[in-house]
Amino acid sequence: MVPVPWPRLLFGCLALLLLPPAAAAEFTPSLDSDFTFTLPAGRKECFYQPMRKEASLELEYQVLDGAGLDVDFHLLSPKGETLVFDERKSDGVHTVETEEGDYMFCFDNTFSTISEKVIFFELILDNMGEDGQDQEDWKKYVTGTDLLDMKLEDILESINSVKTRLSKSVQIQTLLRAFEARDRNIQESNFDRVNFWSMVNLGVMVVVSAVQVYMLKSLFEDKRKSRT
Repeated sequence: MVPVPWPRLLFGCLALLLLPPAAAAEFTPSLDSDFTFTLPAGRKECFYQPMRKEASLELEYQVLDGAGLDVDFHLLSPKGETLVFDERKSDGVHTVETEEGDYMFCFDNTFSTISEKVIFFELILDNMGEDGQDQEDWKKYVTGTDLLDMKLEDILESINSVKTRLSKSVQIQTLLRAFEARDRNIQESNFDRVNFWSMVNLGVMVVVSAVQVYMLKSLFEDKRKSRT
């Protein structure tokens, strides 16, 4: 790519900003969302995500809290076919190429009768923009920009590259927060267990000490009764 003087680059960016909404469709190639919820014991929760044809669905989940840190995961196609099934997993990452319709993914905790689970999942939807013809409509507004001696496609490519990297950074930060939350829950659970068993051991030591004192004291007692 040939370096472009700053005045021309600024002028080109202003030209992009003046483009109508049809050009803006090119700047939204993907959608990201995340959600954290509590799954009670013996329950199953399902979610639906509408998808376009030839798009991409990436789903990552983690069990942040709960006994065993595990859950069953199902991903079904719009036709009801099982695409992914994870049994008693603590985390997972799955990517599928989609067709038109609603995809269903479920988290199943029916195998647990006592412990509820705190679950985090993130959805990354790629190629969810407008049709290719709509995305190309912006090019008809390029007329007259030849005087700028630059290509709007290069500017658009650079902006999309920055946007993709920023989105990836946000995704990584979200995952790191999820890992941090899970590790904190594990540490707090271990802390509670250590305190509980420490109190149990202390109680056992007190009881054993009392029994030992009683037995030693009974050894030196004179059980014979004096006669008068």
